[in-house]
Amino acid sequence: MMNEDQVKEIIQRWRNTQEDDLKPEDYQQFKTLGCASLSEGESQQLLKFIQDEKNQVIVKSMGCVILAPLLNEVVKKAKGLDQYQAAITHLTRTCRPNELLDCMLEIIEGIDPGAISETILALLPHLQSVLLRLDEGKAACVGSTLSALQKQLSRLPVPYTEQQEEADEYGLCRCSAALTVFTEPFVEEVKRTDGNCAATAEDEELKIELLKFCMRSLREPLLEAELKHDRRSPLWLFAVEIMVTLSAIKEPLPELLFFSSLRKNILMDNNQFKEARACLAYLLFVQLITIDNFPAVFSHVFILQCNMEYISQLLSSKKESHLLKGLALFTKSLERVQDNSLPVSLLDLKSFYSVTQNLRRVLTDCPIQHLRESGLQVFQVFINKLDAEAKHKFFRCMLKTSNHAGIESYIIKNIRNQFELSMKWGNANEWFLGTEFISLMTLVLCLPQGAQTDLLSSMDKIMESLNLLRYVLIRDEELRTNEDVWEELCRIKEEYLKMLRVCISISRAYYSSELKALREDQKLKAKEARDAARPTKLVKSITVRKEKVSNMSPEVQHQVLQSALVTFDLMESLIARIEEITEEKQNKLN
Repeated sequence: MMNEDQVKEIIQRWRNTQEDDLKPEDYQQFKTLGCASLSEGESQQLLKFIQDEKNQVIVKSMGCVILAPLLNEVVKKAKGLDQYQAAITHLTRTCRPNELLDCMLEIIEGIDPGAISETILALLPHLQSVLLRLDEGKAACVGSTLSALQKQLSRLPVPYTEQQEEADEYGLCRCSAALTVFTEPFVEEVKRTDGNCAATAEDEELKIELLKFCMRSLREPLLEAELKHDRRSPLWLFAVEIMVTLSAIKEPLPELLFFSSLRKNILMDNNQFKEARACLAYLLFVQLITIDNFPAVFSHVFILQCNMEYISQLLSSKKESHLLKGLALFTKSLERVQDNSLPVSLLDLKSFYSVTQNLRRVLTDCPIQHLRESGLQVFQVFINKLDAEAKHKFFRCMLKTSNHAGIESYIIKNIRNQFELSMKWGNANEWFLGTEFISLMTLVLCLPQGAQTDLLSSMDKIMESLNLLRYVLIRDEELRTNEDVWEELCRIKEEYLKMLRVCISISRAYYSSELKALREDQKLKAKEARDAARPTKLVKSITVRKEKVSNMSPEVQHQVLQSALVTFDLMESLIARIEEITEEKQNKLN
């Protein structure tokens, strides 16, 4: 430990030494003395040294080395906080900006994971001052700084609920607000170049770096956050600022959303770029942020077509925040499209197919009920927007690919609705009343596994198929006008009902035997329990019948088996009613 005279001697030597003659040992010694002052709580003395006019050459040359220790004290909110802040401010005004920036980027890169937000919040004002002092290469430095900051912030969990945002336990909301303030002067620089002055290459580069910042922000944290117009949360306000920034730097939203294939390689990799644009589309078309800046020349169908790529991206995710945004964007994109107007050609587009398949997965696999309910609503809205031919093709596709009785039964309900609509005056069409209708009925009246079909898992589809068949037979006038169509429908009906009867017979026998076995098993267990309760020395062993492994209790098994038998009764009653209707119609014709 050096005494006061030794320290004064070292300082005097530094004052008398040219900057170029300073050695690495001098830098290390300067840092050691600075850290010693900090550890001893001599913040006032250190500030006095840094601000002393006689020491400015020393501070300019070597001051950067104590920037990190000073910032560490600020983050710890140590005693003498005002002195530490004043010392850092003086360094940012005195040291060379390029050296300061290198030190600050090094600090950002090495942030303690437990102090990410505190460090960034303490550093941002000083970092802004340093960047504003730069002349050449400012744009690249702004870009590398924003990238480094966002890389660290991406490590923080994104608050999702209102309570989490209000608590802001990890500081992401505060950092997002501080980032907005941090970028303001650079946004203003870009705005100034949009006047009469021609933009330089440096100006264009700064604009690109700010655009990258906005796109990264859209992807993280905004894509993960719950954003609602009626809840002006900190992240909602950050989203507004990002959208306003895009407008301020004169970035055309249509080009970014619809025609940006040339730019994506400049901004980020393709998948990240698509996620960022998906969030942009959501903020623009669902939350209507800066919608006034979006030109009204694009048709609603074109906007829907372009948004389908982003909707597919969002619906392919398993995250609730992504799915919510995808369903909302799909709904809003469909709302302004006229009913029965979307042509069949759109279904050939890869994005339309991907969206419907991803939506199907939401309906069948998503464990969150309100998402399934929202998904079903937008599913019906989409169907309503298709024209007759497109509906026909879509129904066929879903019946072939869904592999889910619930989805298939929903499609069959829609087929019935379209058949009923076609019966009304002026609505007749071949897709739901003529030859093409038979191709749909072939898929509806079908048991893919034949006699081995599991009637319980297919119950929804089968019941809806029988109801449709019953309705078609009641309203058969139009179909009978085309003899070939009617004969083919009758043939399909007979084959279907014949196979269904076989299935019901096999299934009834199986479930009846299972129910009987279950009852016998319960009786056996009850008897064994009674025998075990009797004290006797004559019983040498108890033989327990081998049971069928099941996760269900005997009571639940009994209920399921009994329900299955009731279901078969319902199917048979519908079949009987269909046969009655057929016989009645035949008698009338004869």
